[in-house]
Order: sequence, then structure tokens, then C-alpha cells
Amino acid sequence: MQARERLPSRTERAPLTKEQPAGRLIPMIDDLAAARAIHVLAVVHWIGGMAAVTTIVLPYARRLPDANAAMSSFETFERRFARQARVSVLLTGISGLYMLWRLAAWERFESPSFWWLHLMVALWIVFVLMLFVVEPLGIDRLFRSYGLREKDHAFVIATRLHWAALLVAALTIGAGVLGAHGYLP
Repeated sequence: MQARERLPSRTERAPLTKEQPAGRLIPMIDDLAAARAIHVLAVVHWIGGMAAVTTIVLPYARRLPDANAAMSSFETFERRFARQARVSVLLTGISGLYMLWRLAAWERFESPSFWWLHLMVALWIVFVLMLFVVEPLGIDRLFRSYGLREKDHAFVIATRLHWAALLVAALTIGAGVLGAHGYLP
């Protein structure tokens, strides 16, 4: 097994406070901590929103008796959240790339012991493709068309796909947190 390199401690990277001329201390935060905070907040928003769609929006829309009302209800939330999710997914990718660059951690992709890092990138790529390629190509129009004809079946398929994505995302987040803290082989 490959030994993991020791990352510099917070005090070795940057001071938590900086002394000003009058002896006053002002709080400092280093760039890596800021990138990690942006990364975590973006992931929370992205996956949390997907959880809301999966556990609240889809079941609610499916229970509506009228197919038009069901599709409109779903689309109202989905349209707003998709724009926000695009921003969150982009911030996740940018902050993740920055952390890899800042830590000079690219070689970790060569090691099987960092499988969780591969998993995070794979999940991110799937969502980038979904949000920036598949949706603009018209999957939402196909879903609407099918949902108006076969409402129940369309929502069953959408719910199952969302649950699968949510489960993979939750496992990825768990693996990423444990791996980043050195708890995974």
C-alpha cells in the first residue's frame, strides 16, 4: 500500500490571525480553506436540491390527478432549480480543480487507493453532462410529452432515476469525506 504524504497543518499553511500595527488581530483564512468551504457548500446545495426533487417534488406531482397539473408542478420547481444546480455544479468543479492544483494532488488519480476521488469526478461528469448537454438537447420536452400521455409511468421512471442518482451521490459524498480524512484504504 502506498504511504500517504502528510499535508501541511493549518498553522504551517497560513496563520489564523494577522497582527496589525496597533497590536490588533484580524482573522485570516487561507485559500485552501476557502476553496473547501465553497466546494462543500456547492455540493450541499446541488445534492440537497436533488434530494428535495426526489423526496418532495416528484411524489407531490405524481399524486396530482391531472397530467397537465402534475407536469406544470414538477416543471415549475425543476426549471428554477436547474439554473441554480448549474451554478453549484460549476462551483463544485472549479473549487475541486483548484484544490487538486493547490495541493499538487494530480498523482492521486494514478493510485487505486484514491478510488473515492475517481468516484467524485465521475459523479460530477455525469451531472455536467445531464445539466449542460442532455437537458438542453430536450430531455425535458421528451419527459413532458411522455408525462402528458403516461403520467404515472413517466413519474415512476423519473423517481427511480432520481433515487438511483441520490443514492450514488450520498455514497460518493460519504466516501469523499472519509477518504479525504484518510479513513479509507
